Amino acid sequence: MRLTKFLIGTAMVLAAVTSPVAAKKKDKDAADAAPKSSFNKDPYPSTYKAYPGVPTAVTNVIVYDGEGAKFVNATVYFRDGKVEGIETGGAVKDGYTVIDGTGKWVTPGIIDVHSHLGDYPTPGVEANSDGNEATGPVRAEVWAEHSVWPQDPGFSRALANGGVTALQILPGSANLFGGRSITIKNVYARNVQGMKFPGAPYGLKMACGENPKRVYGSKGQMPSTRMGNMAVNRQTWARAVEYKRKLDKGEAVPRDLAMETLAGVLSGEILVHNHCYRADEMSLVIDMAKEFGYKISTFHHAVESYKIADLLAKEGICSAMWADWWGFKMESYDAINENIPMVHKAGACAIVHSDDENGIQRLNQDAAKAIGDGRRMGIDIPDEVAWTWLSYNPAKALGIADKTGSLKPGKMADIVLWNGNPLSVYTRPDKVWIDGALMYDAANPKLRPVADFELGQPGEGDVK
Repeated sequence: MRLTKFLIGTAMVLAAVTSPVAAKKKDKDAADAAPKSSFNKDPYPSTYKAYPGVPTAVTNVIVYDGEGAKFVNATVYFRDGKVEGIETGGAVKDGYTVIDGTGKWVTPGIIDVHSHLGDYPTPGVEANSDGNEATGPVRAEVWAEHSVWPQDPGFSRALANGGVTALQILPGSANLFGGRSITIKNVYARNVQGMKFPGAPYGLKMACGENPKRVYGSKGQMPSTRMGNMAVNRQTWARAVEYKRKLDKGEAVPRDLAMETLAGVLSGEILVHNHCYRADEMSLVIDMAKEFGYKISTFHHAVESYKIADLLAKEGICSAMWADWWGFKMESYDAINENIPMVHKAGACAIVHSDDENGIQRLNQDAAKAIGDGRRMGIDIPDEVAWTWLSYNPAKALGIADKTGSLKPGKMADIVLWNGNPLSVYTRPDKVWIDGALMYDAANPKLRPVADFELGQPGEGDVK
């Protein structure tokens, strides 16, 4: 009898001890059986296909390779859409279409990291104004590519006048979280997917400073101050961290397009491009990124980067800058013409950008202005090194430096032949290749791109 009672008591104790384990297993089994959150991370994939090209050798040229090297009296070889190499001296290899570039320069194509072509296209009418979803400060769910109009004549002007072979199209800066950006190849296609740079990561456009607080303060809502900007940012990132935690655990969560984008940032799949002028705000944003565990690729319009250039170098953050735009609003009053060379001298990543349909046609001239301003204050940056501001550094900021941005063997043959020194105001592109295909030829009117929108209109296919 006593033995029976003992056995019953032991069983009860064991049941009490093991029941939580059993309960946890039951919960896990239920969780495993529950539907998991899953979604297509690339529902609008690139359909880009390079235009046909021929094996080409451009001879007797001065070359800036995009990574800081210079070659004199060189030959640039490319075929099958890829750069084969740069050689000096010796006879030209057989099997190539030879272009004599005597007196001319070759560079990688220019990459503009900050453009609104396509989502603020020409003609600039309200019906075509599609860059700002200014209906709430957090609009991470929108994608710039869904506004891009491939017929924007600005694309051809950037190609023919500016030697621009790739560009990032961003949402505007009305919002703290403006939505996803898209990187495109500067070719004509029937839709934006046909322009979409293959394998380029998405970007997230963010903004700080005057724009969000002005837009939403004027509507009587938060944010109306810089502290409001930060508060809304932080609360949004806190939500994103929790959303990603649930995704990582395999929990079923309601589909949330904004949170999906932010989770992509937190995972390192989507790059942050932050509109930010003042040095103090850039510093705060850097700390916020550390608080929530994301990385900033680039500060855009960063007119005060020179004040914290050492910090930007330490954090590995690029600055996309103008040569000499200043004074058009309060947060741009401390802009200086020496910003770009000072950032470069500090060892940080310097980029020349446009934000403008006219400026994108003259980024080489903006680089030249910055070089001159640097030299006048004692910062002597060689021309070939400064070209990194226009090609390799933008490619790095966009996550495509392994594919383009320099004339290294195996990279995309995105190449410009200039009719003189590319840092001269008198110089224009002579020929432009994208993936080895000749997309513009100043000597051939048939290779001056014309958008469907322009057909039959005065100035059709003009090159300014």
